[in-house]
Amino acid sequence: MRSFMKMCALGIPGLAVGRHNVKDPRLDEVDRLVEAKKKTYVQVDVVGEEELNTVEAFAVAPERRPDLLLQDLEFVETRLGRGPGEVERRALLKLRAVLEQDRTAAEAELTPEEREALSVHSGLLTLRPVVVATEEELERPERLVVRTYAAAGYISFLTVGGKENRAWKIRKGATAWEAAGVIHSDIQRGFIRAEVISFEDLVAHGGETGAKRAGKLRLETRDYVVQDYDVMHFRFNK
Repeated sequence: MRSFMKMCALGIPGLAVGRHNVKDPRLDEVDRLVEAKKKTYVQVDVVGEEELNTVEAFAVAPERRPDLLLQDLEFVETRLGRGPGEVERRALLKLRAVLEQDRTAAEAELTPEEREALSVHSGLLTLRPVVVATEEELERPERLVVRTYAAAGYISFLTVGGKENRAWKIRKGATAWEAAGVIHSDIQRGFIRAEVISFEDLVAHGGETGAKRAGKLRLETRDYVVQDYDVMHFRFNK
């Protein structure tokens, strides 16, 4: 079953609860250059406030950002009142300091030990990315979705031509072997090489054919770290 990134939208009228396309304009540009029967965006799930603790990132109107900070501050005060251990107490005091300065919990300078002490609690909201909408994004929330997707640590790679020009979701830092598995476990299992054209080279040379003629197609191994919007084709043993 395909998993979707989950985000919460607060105070964004145009982002209703449900599934939304990540309408990155780069896929539109590729679709103009490479002929295919359809175009498929990455999708994300937008959820309501009742699922705050389950999301990977927040997209918020400017006036809603303080609500998240306040909830985290209340959480910190509650934990401090319960007599935490020394390491957790130290971490909580650092969090309280940054939250009182109108900064998110993610901005606190915590040691690995302190982060570990906090990891058993899921109540801290602003340890996750909080993307504040611009005025333009309030009017065109699809741009906010694109920005929140990236803030959550995701990039996309593309497969193009034939039936579909398609963007696929992967974590930033994922390898070509991991990207192959996103498409199908058989491709990952039989992985030989990845044929890669960067998005910039594809556009600069007017499409896949032009990029290949210009010598911009590279053969990469399984450990190649995928770059955002790489165009990829996988060679594999069937």
